[in-house]
Amino acid sequence: MAVLIKAFGDRPWRDDELLECAMVVPETSDTATFTFRAPSGAWFDYKPGQFITLDLPVPGGNVQRTYTISSSPSRPLSISVTVKAQADSIGTRWMLDHLRPGMRIRGYGPAGIFSFVEHEAPKYLFISAGSGITPMMSMTTWAWDSGEMPDIVFVHAARSPREIIFRQRLEGMADRVPGLQLRFTVEEGDPFRTWHGYQGRLSQIMLGLMAPDYLEREVFCCGPEPFMQAVRDMLIALGYDMDHYHQESFGAPIRTEAEAPVLDDVIPDEDTRAEITFASSGVTAKCHETDTVLAVAKANGLNIPSGCTFGLCGTCKIRKTSGEVHMVHNGGISDEDIEEGYILACCSNPIGAVSVEV
Repeated sequence: MAVLIKAFGDRPWRDDELLECAMVVPETSDTATFTFRAPSGAWFDYKPGQFITLDLPVPGGNVQRTYTISSSPSRPLSISVTVKAQADSIGTRWMLDHLRPGMRIRGYGPAGIFSFVEHEAPKYLFISAGSGITPMMSMTTWAWDSGEMPDIVFVHAARSPREIIFRQRLEGMADRVPGLQLRFTVEEGDPFRTWHGYQGRLSQIMLGLMAPDYLEREVFCCGPEPFMQAVRDMLIALGYDMDHYHQESFGAPIRTEAEAPVLDDVIPDEDTRAEITFASSGVTAKCHETDTVLAVAKANGLNIPSGCTFGLCGTCKIRKTSGEVHMVHNGGISDEDIEEGYILACCSNPIGAVSVEV
């Protein structure tokens, strides 16, 4: 009880003081939340969405690992990180197997620029996958604790319902705050458990159903790089103003705006010329990058069977034999087909010279 009633220290925590593990809470089968306190009673001052670097005493020598803070500075007596073990994890695996309450480790920070407090907006759209949910949890908790009604659409993708980190906590908040709207999508359901949410890879169609006013929202995204790339491609194709898009990465931590990488995404340009060769038909057509392969084929009297025209049904799948296209589909083609050179003509834009088997 002495720990629970201990008063605030007279200063915020600084990283010259060790962190003491106070609690370990399992979240999923390979994920846990570690909560730390300052032995001196110092309080924690940071921005929701920032990260901290932990010095972990693994066998063979200490390693430093960076984790996004999953707690909120609105609850400053402790600080938490939620970690998920990967197949090649070293530091995270050590934490899950060995870090227990009472143990002390060194931490550095907090730091980072990924925080919605830096980008004030009337409405937000959080998009995350896997353990990329951690900064979103921090920001959502901050919004909840502020006492003001938020306007947040929280989209999260997971492998299965049981792997949705923080699901119960988020649902508890959303039950009491109508301004927090949760939208979960999973790749597969859990055995013997009914799932009433979305199922399948996040797509343009799904995003439009989840957040119909997405064009009006400030977007924050965190997850594996392929996931974030797919989200950027979706938003660009939908006409979103990418000046209002912000992302965090599982890679090297970004501490300042100067360190932030420039996102060199492919954006088809209506003023840039392209060329499509329909090899089987002997037709070569000039076009613009913003034209789809399907539209160019029809304009030149060629028939490519099609159905939905937005990358869902897969009817217009054809093989690309050379060149590059920018394709943003809605699930109508598999990764295996893409690797073998297939594209969906209805949602593929030619970049330069392209040849297809039509």
